[in-house]
Amino acid sequence: MSRFQRFRGGVSIGLLTALLILPFGVLAQTQTSTRVVAPKNPYSPAKDVELGRQAAQQAERQMPLLEDRAAQAYIEQVGQRLARAIPREFQYPEFRYSYKVINVRDVNAFALPGGFTYVNRGLIETAQTEGQLAGAIAHEISHVALRHGTAQAAKAQKYQAGSVAAQILGAVILGRAGQAVGAAAVGTAFLRFSREYERQADMLGAQIMAEAGYDPHELANMFRILEQQGGKGGPEWLSDHPNPGNRFETINREADILNVRNGEHDSQQFHSIQARLRDMGRAPSMSEASRSGGRYPNSQRYPREDDQTYPDSRRDPDESERTDRRYPRDTDRTERTASRDVEYPSSRFRTYDAGAVRISVPDNWREIRSDNNEVTYAPEGGYQTSNGGVAFTHGAQVELTRTSSRNLQAATDELINSLTQGNPELRASGSPWRTTVSGRQALATSLRNVSEVTGRPETVTLLTTLTDRGELLYVIFVAPSDEYANYQSAFDHIARSLVVNR
Repeated sequence: MSRFQRFRGGVSIGLLTALLILPFGVLAQTQTSTRVVAPKNPYSPAKDVELGRQAAQQAERQMPLLEDRAAQAYIEQVGQRLARAIPREFQYPEFRYSYKVINVRDVNAFALPGGFTYVNRGLIETAQTEGQLAGAIAHEISHVALRHGTAQAAKAQKYQAGSVAAQILGAVILGRAGQAVGAAAVGTAFLRFSREYERQADMLGAQIMAEAGYDPHELANMFRILEQQGGKGGPEWLSDHPNPGNRFETINREADILNVRNGEHDSQQFHSIQARLRDMGRAPSMSEASRSGGRYPNSQRYPREDDQTYPDSRRDPDESERTDRRYPRDTDRTERTASRDVEYPSSRFRTYDAGAVRISVPDNWREIRSDNNEVTYAPEGGYQTSNGGVAFTHGAQVELTRTSSRNLQAATDELINSLTQGNPELRASGSPWRTTVSGRQALATSLRNVSEVTGRPETVTLLTTLTDRGELLYVIFVAPSDEYANYQSAFDHIARSLVVNR
């Protein structure tokens, strides 16, 4: 039950989280972007697929795949969006890009010849935005599109004997860990991508991101985050992807040239998947998985999958029964966890008329009106009232306020500035996206916070629109980050149900 304080004469308001509707950026590429030329390669594209498939079979015998349909569907969705944006000159009809998640905490990803792509769970959890995750995947599939794996293997064959597929598995896939995989270690000194290949993948990766509607600056940001976590024993991905020199600055220069208007940084679905993974508990390391022969048990599954959020998943047939169950007690945090007594959102909804809006919320949520002209909808155990205001950890809040601007972005920025001044832990998480509320132009902005009541991270989103009278109507949704996926469907319904009355 956190409280966001807004600087407006000391008035307090509650918390924030909402649904973001995924938009696509509009690309306006120039003709001055860096020209990337694939290296000479004696292998045919069909041979890439053959070798990649052999290496993929070896990899999947040695590494634990994450058996979670929602996470898998999400990574496939991001990956295919990027694959469709690969320039035509690097598209091969033989290639079939596929994407799987490996259940290890090491920060890494790799793509095999022919398009077999793997993303470690640790990379998904480390990225701060969907754009950064997309940047890592774009970099990897750029190596595939440029056929770097077989080109490098051809060089190594001049000096080393052994299976090309095993060499690719040992070096391109597993990096340092691959040296412990017997025959797969052959040729590792040659198969780690050269600085020139890394530079090419950086440039093509940025161009693919721009074509797919992502802000390519996020690729540079991903490398910067990994560098900040680096040093001795730093992320595996950096050891396998040597810095071609001034990487951060070079990618940013390319991104500036590409000029993507409204390039996408983030999505709420990304944060939902992150919360889902973190709720599974600690993933094994690659070394732990290797010692177990790839049979390391998967972490516990998230309790439900929402097919509105994840189109490729299937709704649990027992979900309707689970809507009335309470969350299990958090044994690691018994003193400050309000959520242990908070019910899941009901699958049944009740409509309220809040004056400025009509809204439909789960029927196990209460309507709480405060002295501050705000209306809060929250489940029992997820809110508390004091001094005429409401603080809550789960639910939604609606308010209408005056604004000095008729520009929606400026009015939203003004509100967010007021909120962050009163809440030092509140941070923006990516750029806002345009959507609609009751047929009106609206903005959805994702934020992150640490609850001052529970001490837990919260996923926060602000939905804003202007009324015909020039007032700013905003809706605040909130849930603890590790529980957000259980609320996504309810927040989605609420956002769609809003009817503005003025």
